Amino acid sequence: IAEVEHLVEPGEIDPDHIHVPGIYVHRIFQGSGYEKRIEKKTVKIERG
Repeated sequence: IAEVEHLVEPGEIDPDHIHVPGIYVHRIFQGSGYEKRIEKKTVKIERG
């Protein structure tokens, strides 16, 4: 089972951009309520 954020039509994405081989995916569903979280915040300290 593969959960996706965006469901697109066949042929709309270059196969080289897919990270899971289709042979392993038997079902696809489009999830909802995604929250984009910051995994690593990097800040630059101004020196003057």
